[in-house]
Amino acid sequence: MSKLTVDIPDDVAAALHLPPGAAEQEIRKELAVTLYARQLLPLGKARQLARLSRRDFEALLGERQVPRDYTDADLDADLDYAFSDAEAE
Repeated sequence: MSKLTVDIPDDVAAALHLPPGAAEQEIRKELAVTLYARQLLPLGKARQLARLSRRDFEALLGERQVPRDYTDADLDADLDYAFSDAEAE
């Protein structure tokens, strides 16, 4: 596994209006949303970078008004999944 590290200068980190423990997670989310919006990272990988569930990442995209690439095949897969859960109950 390769690892990419980004060094943030201390004065920039101090200027963040975030609690110290929340900075890394917030930066991960910002980076993931930006890379997804610019079509540099697919949804699954962006979600993984953000360390969020699919549902939470899609909610974040909605909050940021980032359009989602949603194909007919995605809709079919979601409908199959939804109806298979309903039949199991």
